[in-house]
Amino acid sequence: MSTLAQSIGPQTKAVARARPSHEVRRRTAGRTPRRGRSSALDVADRVIVDFATAADVRSGMQAAVSRARQEGGADQVEWWAPSADGSALQLEAADGRGNGRRSAMPLGPAGVLVVTADHWSQVIVAVVNRLAPVLRRHWTEERLAEQAAELARRNEALDDFAALVAHELKAPLHAARLSEPSPAVDQAVALVDELLEAARAEATSEPCSAPADSLRDALGDLAARDATVVADLPESFPLPSPLLRLLLRNLIANSIAAGAQRIQVTELASTTGKTLAVDDDGVGPDADAGYRGGSGIGLSLMRRLAGRHGGSIELERGPLGGTRATVSVPQATR
Repeated sequence: MSTLAQSIGPQTKAVARARPSHEVRRRTAGRTPRRGRSSALDVADRVIVDFATAADVRSGMQAAVSRARQEGGADQVEWWAPSADGSALQLEAADGRGNGRRSAMPLGPAGVLVVTADHWSQVIVAVVNRLAPVLRRHWTEERLAEQAAELARRNEALDDFAALVAHELKAPLHAARLSEPSPAVDQAVALVDELLEAARAEATSEPCSAPADSLRDALGDLAARDATVVADLPESFPLPSPLLRLLLRNLIANSIAAGAQRIQVTELASTTGKTLAVDDDGVGPDADAGYRGGSGIGLSLMRRLAGRHGGSIELERGPLGGTRATVSVPQATR
């Protein structure tokens, strides 16, 4: 049983349609003067004004439930909204006190309005009919804004963490490399640099306007290579330039680690977005040798980085006899 159901008890009656039943019409005649349709709509319009001019949804709903209770003749009006994780409903705004009959009127994804009264007028129904679509829109917009702010905070925390990693890990690694040079230490330093670069690449969303430059920079990062790399690239690609450079560098490094002598980086025809293919004549995807070696970042991490921008990376047997790695991004994501 939900939090709301436990709180309002077994007598709760959910109103499926926002219209008063014959029973409700009979109850309204007892205590509150019956309002005409135009009067009820006037009250509903004032509720909308109260809600729309409030600082946020919660304060707007507090004003709305207060006016609805006073004008509608109810003992109490409450707004129950979904919790942050969506697992239950929780009380967010209320006005009045009462122990009468409780009726829950649905507000879609924004929760329910609970009215406590033995007698109440059609004003309440008019308010819900006018308020529900406006509340749903503002509720959704506010939740999206909160999620965006939380994502920004997490990105900032990630940047801080990356800086901490750079300081706490790279300093002792550099000291170890100076005291006793070791390929393993060099690889560890390079891996830390790549992870930090990957974190920075997540912070931008601008699509790459010069994939050829990203490839050139990626090849420049690979100081020693025996393979020949040829390319036929598009004028743009819907991934951030730092991320495209990182992905190309690692895919090419993995091809080299798999024994490739020839590597082709080309655009493939696609009706749904943009696709780049990295083909090589190495040992092929079955051996999986290149993706255990390479420059350090594994295929699963590269897939996660591409997936953050709606993209994907797939491996298959390529036309050169080795591996074809495809980086695909739906054009609609940009």
